Amino acid sequence: MTRLPTKRGSSRCQLHVFFILLVLLVGCASTQHQARPFFLTEEEVATHGRKTWFDRLYETDPGGVACESAGDYQERPPRKIAVLPFVDQGTGSYLVNKVSIKTRNEEELNRWSWTHTNRVRRALAGELATREFLIVPLFTVDAVLAGHGITDGDRLKAVPPEELGRWLDADTVVYGELLSYEAYYAFLVAAWKVKAGVRMVSTQDGHEIFSCTDLRYSSSVTVVIDPIDIGINSVVSLFALRDITLARAEYEVGREIALGLPRAQQNIAEFLAAPKEETRGLDSSGSQTFTSKDSVR
Repeated sequence: MTRLPTKRGSSRCQLHVFFILLVLLVGCASTQHQARPFFLTEEEVATHGRKTWFDRLYETDPGGVACESAGDYQERPPRKIAVLPFVDQGTGSYLVNKVSIKTRNEEELNRWSWTHTNRVRRALAGELATREFLIVPLFTVDAVLAGHGITDGDRLKAVPPEELGRWLDADTVVYGELLSYEAYYAFLVAAWKVKAGVRMVSTQDGHEIFSCTDLRYSSSVTVVIDPIDIGINSVVSLFALRDITLARAEYEVGREIALGLPRAQQNIAEFLAAPKEETRGLDSSGSQTFTSKDSVR
């Protein structure tokens, strides 16, 4: 026999719904928008995004970063930086466990070598652009170098930094090398390995301002408890070799190198002291434009 709800039970249910609605309304009222001021001191600037020992342990990442800056860095920090094309120390091949998986002709190897290096170069330039520096757009750097006949690493190395500074209107140039760019797979373990090194050189006197080498493993390790898991997880590990995982490894290399660069307190003080003189904008093509104050000092 079906029992119909009583009037008392219905009233209790309505009362519960009323209290729930009342709590929701009070919550909405207590979270009203408040205008927050801009341009305050940003918290954890030097530590946010920097990998710790726990991050490397948790992500099974044996890689690391080693950076060194000049003793007079804070007195003579870089201000306007041109990130030069990176030199590939590899072959442009698609390597898994040191074995070339895809057959590519010489033209394809050259094109892929340029692609690999430029991915890491863009990651670094993008991170530097968020810092207290002015960055010469990469396509501007490439156009100027190509116009002077600099089409490979050997020709680039032959040009003195002082000359590059005049060409690019920059007080600092960044030389980069892609040292490793490959994949590893061993059934239950899969990883992308990206390693790059950079040197930041003054175009005023050629002295080295900053150097850094970063090695990043973007890896996946699966745990098994029976033979069936071995077969299943061996296939799952292959998913770690997706292109998006490689892109994350490239980005982390650029990010960690940029984080290793000390904050240039002198630049920050200058920008804050003379904001009107340091005006910057975008021209019709989307490139950054600079005032005469941004020329090489």
